[in-house]
Amino acid sequence: MAKQKREYVCRECGQGTSQWAGQCMACDAWNSFDELSPSISKSAGGWSGQRQSAVLLADIGVDQVIRSSSGSDELDRVLGGGLVEGSVVLIGGDPGIGKSTLLLQVMGFLASQAPALYTSGEESARQIALRGQRLGIGAADLSVLISSDLEEIIEVSAQSKVKSLVVDSIQTIATERVASAPGAVSQVRECTARLVRFAKQEDVTVFLIGHVTKDGGLAGPRLLEHMVDTVLYFEGQESSPYRMLRAVKNRFGAVNELGLFAMAERGLLPVKNPSAIFLSRHGTPVAGSTVMACMEGTRPLLVEVQALVEHSHLGNPRRICIGLDTQRLSMLLAVMQRHLQVQMQDQDIYMNIVGGLAVTETASDLAVLFSVLSSFRNRPLKSGVVVFGEIGLSGEIRPVANGQERLKEANKLGFSTAVISPLNRPKPNAIEGINVITVENVADLKDVFDSLAVNSG
Repeated sequence: MAKQKREYVCRECGQGTSQWAGQCMACDAWNSFDELSPSISKSAGGWSGQRQSAVLLADIGVDQVIRSSSGSDELDRVLGGGLVEGSVVLIGGDPGIGKSTLLLQVMGFLASQAPALYTSGEESARQIALRGQRLGIGAADLSVLISSDLEEIIEVSAQSKVKSLVVDSIQTIATERVASAPGAVSQVRECTARLVRFAKQEDVTVFLIGHVTKDGGLAGPRLLEHMVDTVLYFEGQESSPYRMLRAVKNRFGAVNELGLFAMAERGLLPVKNPSAIFLSRHGTPVAGSTVMACMEGTRPLLVEVQALVEHSHLGNPRRICIGLDTQRLSMLLAVMQRHLQVQMQDQDIYMNIVGGLAVTETASDLAVLFSVLSSFRNRPLKSGVVVFGEIGLSGEIRPVANGQERLKEANKLGFSTAVISPLNRPKPNAIEGINVITVENVADLKDVFDSLAVNSG
């Protein structure tokens, strides 16, 4: 009898090898190789439809992509405008952050439009019914199946002619065609591949819930994210009721959109005023605090940048950032030292973005300098000041995209003064009620800061 050939695959990047190794040569991950169990039948699960001929790209009608509402405006925003028939959406996040709650709300809405099925391999039907009762979901519209058998899930979905399907979670589902336990690399890969084929053949919108590792990434092979159409991540702090939904991959829309929810007794509710989450409510102006206008996709947000500058007793001062890039902070400090003659070599600097948001765009440069300068001199800025702009190594203040939208958002929330680049100046009479101060170079910030700062009490 021929010896069975073994194959190992890295759960992080999908790299295959014939021998087990302690470290993956492709992604340098340690102890990430799992043995890939062979399928019982290599032809099982193959494409069963008829062969198709190639068509010209110009002959393909783009109007065939049909979008529909999910019942959640924030989820529709992240998905690029709504659900697409035949798409597969993978949602990951920490335990208890609201993945099942959000999808149960969505399925409750979709079930009123067309047949829908919610399958679970982790919870009982009673648990799902209790959550649905708490969320106010009509029990007569949504079907529930408690099963970990992939063949049973696909068979029931096909018989019921569902248009939307939830699998909670993909790590608990197993197929009889693979001889391994649920959650293994081979099981996750095979189950996902068959669900993707089912979604494409039957035009069913499939939602997959995925577990995450201790590092925050989706558990299972990295190939899982490549197979699906959209990958969404839930973010949020345990002590905060707010949740953020991001898209890290989206074949039908942009990946820079952000959805904001508030966890309440009735489930996840959309946040009507997102900027209120990221702004602290100080009774009086506080040194080291600056409000900046950033963009998350097409949505302008006002966030508070906080800085704490203290004399360091160490030979190597600390530079700690939460929500900002530490390397970019070092660059901005060097620009400040060159053009403003402000020495920071003996100062510990701590930066923070209120609300847990991670700001990656360069429009935060000007706000970072204002916050550091405010804390260093212990002089808070006046109320109603918003700042945004990019800073170059030569000290110039560069314009940023969507300047008009940022100013309109600041004006809507009652901010009266904006410090920006001259090239972001709005057209005359375009935005009423906001005083715009333009700065061309970092060397000019001293006079602007003195005019906007108040003396510490």
